[in-house]
Amino acid sequence: MQIQLSDHFTYGKLLRFTLPSIVTMIFTSIYSVVDGLFVSNLVGELALSAVNIIFPVSMIFAAFGFMLGSGGSAIVARTMGEGKPELANRYFTMIILCVVGLGTVFSVVGALLIEPIARLAGASELLMDGCVSYGRILLGGTVAFMLQMSFQVFCVTAELPKMGLAVSLASGATNIVMDYVLIALCDMGIAGAAWGTVLSYVVGGGLPLLYFLRPKRGKLRLCHTRLYPRELKNACVNGSSELMSNLSASLISVLYNLQLMRLVGESGVAAYSVMMYVDFAFAAVFLGFSMGVGPVISFHFGADNREELKGLLRRSLTVIFICSLAMVALSELLARPLAAAFVGYSPALMDMTVHGFRIFALSYLFVGFGIFGSGLFTDLCNGFVSALISFLRTFLFRGGMVFLLPLALKLDGIWLAVVVADGLGAVVALALIWSNRERYHYLP
Repeated sequence: MQIQLSDHFTYGKLLRFTLPSIVTMIFTSIYSVVDGLFVSNLVGELALSAVNIIFPVSMIFAAFGFMLGSGGSAIVARTMGEGKPELANRYFTMIILCVVGLGTVFSVVGALLIEPIARLAGASELLMDGCVSYGRILLGGTVAFMLQMSFQVFCVTAELPKMGLAVSLASGATNIVMDYVLIALCDMGIAGAAWGTVLSYVVGGGLPLLYFLRPKRGKLRLCHTRLYPRELKNACVNGSSELMSNLSASLISVLYNLQLMRLVGESGVAAYSVMMYVDFAFAAVFLGFSMGVGPVISFHFGADNREELKGLLRRSLTVIFICSLAMVALSELLARPLAAAFVGYSPALMDMTVHGFRIFALSYLFVGFGIFGSGLFTDLCNGFVSALISFLRTFLFRGGMVFLLPLALKLDGIWLAVVVADGLGAVVALALIWSNRERYHYLP
């Protein structure tokens, strides 16, 4: 039986409903992981560093698609909860059109200005050719990437999480196959990795677009619409936390790369690349859970179902706590084999990666609470508090720690910076959830 947003959610139903979103986000993270595996093992360490210089820039552009998708989905789900399905469809269509327009602009600008962008991101002369080759293609596909990020959220709002999962699987398979064909068989090097990723974006963004263009088959469809300035503004404000989170994470990645280039050079960037690839997959669990439960929270908030909100918050925090403990244990156990898969050809680089990741992985004790706390307030249409959590956790705390801790701890300070920052972010998120309990009635 299909689970609906209006249902009562037990632990089992909550996990069944959010699991497709979790798996979707994990497979989405595989894009960069697959690129890293092929590039590192078939092209080399310098090419791996070049990929890690450019990929945060791509995520900065794509963050605007996630902002419109997350902020807009909360408004659409709330409107559905208020019993206004046709208006919800018009809001949905307007947001998707905005994603296409903004994504087209970013695609053109990114492809044309790739060289100065790469320099700002920290590319050395040794890495510049690889950064330009990879970046011009990758950033040129931004419009498809932004559509994919938006539809990942809207598939859940449309009560189609399994379709979102199927699209993600198809997209991930495209990336894996095309990376093998273009890098291993066609010897296209780092450019082949970029084309494989862009083609996967086209699948991930294009298939949902075709589905929602068909006559009505579910809760949402693309239809005739107009500009709703107030709702578009609210979608941007409401999704500002997701924008802030993605922008900050990408900017902090750039700062990490700059610090690592200063301390240990290109090999440090390569080690950090491996940690980021693993982190994409681990953090995807928390992102996918928050994305999956978000429309449910928004729906019951719009319907003023306070008892269901209390149950959703209690169960969500319990799931995140259990997952946090499991992730730390798993990451510590798998640190060496994961590092070997990427950089096993260099014992010194592998040892640096394993040591750093075992420190870095302690952040999984805290990161889920910050992600969920920010997502919760987006779902409750409180963009200010949501953005505040994201800004403090991903920018102020991480940015501050990556500058301060290396002064005393050198390279270990860079790895420890995320742990301290996410710990502080979790404290802030939980404190804000507690302080807003009377306003939203989600705690007994």
